[in-house]
Amino acid sequence: MDALIKSDKELVESYLLGNHSSFEQLVNRHQSRVFSYILMLVKDRQLADDIFQDTFIKIIRTIKNGAYNEEGKFIQWAMRIAHNLIIDHFRKSKRIPYSDKSSDDLALTNNLNYADDSIEFQIVKDQIHNDLRKLVEHLPDEQREVLYLRMYEEISFKEIADMTNVSINTALGRMRYALINMRKMVKEKNVSITY
Repeated sequence: MDALIKSDKELVESYLLGNHSSFEQLVNRHQSRVFSYILMLVKDRQLADDIFQDTFIKIIRTIKNGAYNEEGKFIQWAMRIAHNLIIDHFRKSKRIPYSDKSSDDLALTNNLNYADDSIEFQIVKDQIHNDLRKLVEHLPDEQREVLYLRMYEEISFKEIADMTNVSINTALGRMRYALINMRKMVKEKNVSITY
């Protein structure tokens, strides 16, 4: 029970002292967010698995080498490592990520909590979330990334700017254009986004 309430910092310190289960707790705590982020960008489950594993291998090496600078932001640091590994992968393969429209693997709505509603209400709610997820897929990669990080991962614009190596104004601009494009698509496709 005590291990469940340890902070990320405490888990890293415990891991450095030889408690490997502490690192396992860190992975369990953050794997869903990190993996969802990777999958959103690469659109391939196998590749996402590989980059996810590489991310945590790099995290282990960095921690063991004493190069981890604890600022109370383990998840942002892990996401930045994942982001950089994704960029490295696409640079090496010299290709740009594309959107696989048939993929249902990307569940942007995973973090949304559904209330205990009637079956009809739940069906309507699910359809709205599915429609919005499909619209998000049509956004340019940079806009989709900022929207995902801000809305679903609740990362600040400063942290998004740091993670993606752009200025805060660029991150804000990408979010602004993502929302403008989403509004246009909602209007063009006549999608109802109210319950």
